[in-house]
Amino acid sequence: MLNIIHVKESAIIVLHEIYGINAHIKWICEHYLAAGYDVLCPDFVKPRDYFDYSREGEAYQYFVKHIGFPSMVHEVKTILMKARTDYKYVFLLGFSVGATAAWICSETENAADGVICYYGSRIRDYQNVTPKCPILLIFAKEEKSFNVSELSCALGQKEFVNVHELNGKHGFSDPFSKHFNEQSQQKAQNLVDEFLLKSKCKL
Repeated sequence: MLNIIHVKESAIIVLHEIYGINAHIKWICEHYLAAGYDVLCPDFVKPRDYFDYSREGEAYQYFVKHIGFPSMVHEVKTILMKARTDYKYVFLLGFSVGATAAWICSETENAADGVICYYGSRIRDYQNVTPKCPILLIFAKEEKSFNVSELSCALGQKEFVNVHELNGKHGFSDPFSKHFNEQSQQKAQNLVDEFLLKSKCKL
């Protein structure tokens, strides 16, 4: 686990994509550390190093064979329970498979104060989840494997769920990705900042 801790009142648990703790995830962790949060970032591809983007297929197969959502969710819930005793506010922030794991964890009572999911495409397989805390879902408008508008509409009917579709492809918020869209990344960051502030104010 990558821990960046300075004993603040709020913690963000960052859940990486299939690639592991790469430059993007480290960049995210540093951003929220600078914003005043303690950051916890579990490594699910251990003992391997992260996968390069050019090895997407290999990274996906590794996730399917050696990690999987049940194991990932179990580990995240354990981290959540520990963080709940150490911090006044605890948030989950996930990208892609990490976003889907965060979505699944949202149905755990009194675990997180808010959940943020960037392009969690596999959330479509877990639409039966009933969130117990505020959730911000951020999707790319361009996804090959499913209809974004249909999924957004279905999920937006749930209590606590706020859904946004932004221009770009999967990975648009990652400055190290070929799909990086600076305008959409900034819009997403503004949505997240507002969400975090409102989540604290409601508690």
